[in-house]
Amino acid sequence: MAVEFVGIDPETDREHCPTVWADAEAQEILLQGWKPDAGTQGQCEELSPATVPVPDGEAIVRLPARMIPLIREACDAVERARLR
Repeated sequence: MAVEFVGIDPETDREHCPTVWADAEAQEILLQGWKPDAGTQGQCEELSPATVPVPDGEAIVRLPARMIPLIREACDAVERARLR
């Protein structure tokens, strides 16, 4: 797996640091963020087309909007690798 660090929340306090990575080889983006509270988790599950709880191997993460440029950069890295 060739994971590439893309960036960290520009306003991080270094203890709570949402982060973005790209794995161009696997064509995946990896995100680290905050776990949602139970109310938010429930809303997301309720709005899911399948209306089922999030499976054990999956998670909902919350990221601040200020990280959108980093997420776009990760998307671009994966897309560039796909076009090679």
